[in-house]
This record gives sequence, structure tokens and C-alpha cells, in this order.
Amino acid sequence: MNLVDSHRQQQDVRDFFNFMNMLRTLFPALALLIQCTISTAQTVKTTRGYIQGTEEQGIFVFKGIPYASAARFKAPTPRPIWKDTLSCTAFGPVAPQFDGKVVGEEDCLRLNLYTPGLKGKKPVVVWVHGGGMTGGTGMWMNGHAFADHDSIITITINYRLGALGFLYLNDIPGYETAPNNAVLDLIASLQWIKENIAAFGGDPGKITVMGESAGAKLSSVLLVAPGAKGKYRQLVLESGGVNCIRDTTTARAIRQRLMDTLGITDPKQFLTLPVQDIIAAQAKVLKGASGTNYFGPMADDKIVYSDAYNWLRKHPLKNVRVLLGSNQAEALLFMNIDKRLYHPDVTVLRDWFGKNGDLVQVPSDTAGIVQTLSRIMYQLHTYRLANVLGAQQADVWLYSFEQHSHGKPATHGQELAYIWGSNQPLENPALQPKIHADWVNFIKGKNPWTKYDSRKLGMIYGEPTHEGKIPGYEDPNYPAMGFLLD
Repeated sequence: MNLVDSHRQQQDVRDFFNFMNMLRTLFPALALLIQCTISTAQTVKTTRGYIQGTEEQGIFVFKGIPYASAARFKAPTPRPIWKDTLSCTAFGPVAPQFDGKVVGEEDCLRLNLYTPGLKGKKPVVVWVHGGGMTGGTGMWMNGHAFADHDSIITITINYRLGALGFLYLNDIPGYETAPNNAVLDLIASLQWIKENIAAFGGDPGKITVMGESAGAKLSSVLLVAPGAKGKYRQLVLESGGVNCIRDTTTARAIRQRLMDTLGITDPKQFLTLPVQDIIAAQAKVLKGASGTNYFGPMADDKIVYSDAYNWLRKHPLKNVRVLLGSNQAEALLFMNIDKRLYHPDVTVLRDWFGKNGDLVQVPSDTAGIVQTLSRIMYQLHTYRLANVLGAQQADVWLYSFEQHSHGKPATHGQELAYIWGSNQPLENPALQPKIHADWVNFIKGKNPWTKYDSRKLGMIYGEPTHEGKIPGYEDPNYPAMGFLLD
């Protein structure tokens, strides 16, 4: 590697983590939570023992609840029962990740719970954070946004990231779950919620799993994960779908890149390497935003079924409702992080899509590049899933977020400020209560707009916001798996 390439890779890493920091500061979550005043303690009995939370802004909040234990590269297991009351008044450790330096702890399977009251049977929404499957934490999102005024119990979770959540180790006896441990973490959190939510005033039959970007992708895998059956009622998938699932060849190739970077030849060495070494090497392999495609669940036909679209065609959804959508110019954010995407050549497209990059025909004009990359990155997979589910007459609602910001089309993640609220001025303030109310209605089991079917009707958020036909996009030559390696 020459000096120019080295500097470019270092800049890509810095740019990606600047984006991650932007996500943290865009929303009021951390600032509001720090400002919350603690008034009274509240104790609740769970299946593993008593926990104590606090009262914040008129609701009860329990932070850092351990929902499972996780030995390295092993499936999550129930937390040992504790005898004393466990204080749950501070966020737990984040999953190990690179944020300018290696941060986090392996004992990271915690959730944060915001409840308006301990009585009744309130609907529950479980937030699964984004961050490219390699970064992020549940504490980034403010649970008060839905709990304070909407009578919705809001839960945000941590799950294992990167190599610790998705590394291929199936050739080591006893570690066959390693490529799908993050999926099992999510399922374990839902199992804990199912068993305990009644004690917090929630209805175990009204659980909605909601995620954006990597969080939507991971959540979508619940559709083809047999262990998730019966543990949730609804999904909200914002900019993400089952294209995150990897095949065995791709999972092994990504592991090999990590081993080459670490200078090891035996995958068993992952079992004893310091976590700091693994995550630091992982950051070098990712090389910035394009690396957000590298890690993901793996189809093994045990934890995650293969060929998700065909499996769903043959196994129609029963008693599951799905709200999903994408943004008009998803790719613009990533183009501004990785400037090479403004003039993508074969190398750039392979960095982003693996061997699938050879299938991406990019026009020469900037508007065409934004449109093409947005389709391949997100929209194609959103529409495919909507069409598969809609053809089964499943309960599906589709949206397209098209609200411009500062003269630019809606890019990746911009809908979050309208759904959760933001301290920053919004381009269209009148849209915020509308889209938030639609999400609230869906979480509560209502129909937010016309159900998606052969008419291809959905909600188009913008100026004006209206129901209309969303024709979508399809490329029959593009594989179901969004990122493939030889």
C-alpha cells in the first residue's frame, strides 16, 4: 500500500466515525437524559431478581438491565439470578467498538426501559440501534420520545457488534453460533421482555421491534429466524432489510481479512486474543463507511434460514405486521463520507458491494449516481421485501421519506429526527407530529395508512405529505444478499 492509499484509508475511518458522532449529537437523547432529575426510586421484581430504577420526567426509567450473559463467541445465556436488589440507574457498557480508540466491554448485553407506569397492559417498542453492525449503542436514542406522552413502553438494547457478533467460527467445535450471535442477542432480549414486561405495565402480546439502518437489517432477520417466532408482534424497518444476510463464503472471506490484518493463521487464536486487538484490526479491515457492509448474520438454516425471500414466499407471515420504507437519496450521506462514490470505478464498487459491484451500472451524472446507489444500497431490498409480503396479503405498510433538507434530497437517517424529535431545527416542522403519530398508531396496532398490496400504495413524506403509488425498483439480476465475496 502506498502512502496516498494509507492516508485515504485513515481519512475514510475518520470520516465514518465523524458520521457516527453526528448521529449521537443530532438527537436530544444524551443531553435530555443527562439533564433528567432523579426524584424517587422504583423497585420491580424480574425473573432474575429485583432491580431498582428511577423516576425521570414523570415516568419510571431502568437503565443497564442485564438481559443475558455472553461468553466470547458463544450464544447468550440467561443471566445468573442475583440476591440483592440490582441498581439500574445508569447505562451499562457499550459493545466493544472503535470510536477513535477501542471502547466498550464484552459484558454488554443490557437494555434500558422507559415506562409511563407499572400497571396496565401498554404496547412496547424495542429500539435496535444502527451503526453498520460495528458501532452504536441503545443509549443513543431517547426513550422518553414515546414513553412520556404516548403511553408506550420504550426499550433500547445493546447487542454484540462486528467480529464479536458475526465472526465465522463454524470450523471450531462449540462455536457454531458465532456468525449469528447478534441475532441470538436480539432474540434473547425479546425473550427477557416477554417474560418480564408485565411487571413494568406492558403487554407481552404487543411487542414492536423497530430499527434503522443496521438496526432495521438485524430486525428484519427475525422474519427468517425460527427462534424469534412468537417473541414479537410487529416490525418497523427503516432503511434496511434481509439483504444483510451473508453466505458462508462471504463470512469466511471477511474472517480471512481480519486474520491477515492480525497476522494470525489459526482461527482458534480469536478465542484468546485481547478484545482491543480484535477491534483495532477490525477497524483497519473496515476502512471507513464501505466497511459497514462487511459484517452481518449468516444463513445456516438453523438460526437464520437461507434465501430469505424464497423462504418467506413459501411461509406466509402469520400474526406479524410490518411497516417499512426508505429515503429518497439514501446514498448521498455515504457519498459525502466516501468521496470516491461521486466517481465510482470498479474498485470502489467492489469495496461497497463485493462481487455484486460488477452488476452496478452507474451513470455519469451526479443525480443519476445518487439515484442508482440509493436503489442498490437500500431501496431495491425494501421494495423486494414489501412485494414478497404484500403478495401474501400480509399486513404491510410502505413509506418513502422524501422531505428535503437545506435544498438537498432526503438522505440516510434523516427520518429519525422527525420520528423521535430533535433539538435541531427541522426543514418541515409540521411533518414531525404527523410522522410521529403514524408510528405511534402502528405501534398501538392501528392502521397508519392504506395497507400495501398490488396497488402499491404507500405514504410519501415530504411537501406535500400524501398517500400515493410507490412503484419501487427492482433489478432481477441483483442477488438477494447485498454483499458477496469470492
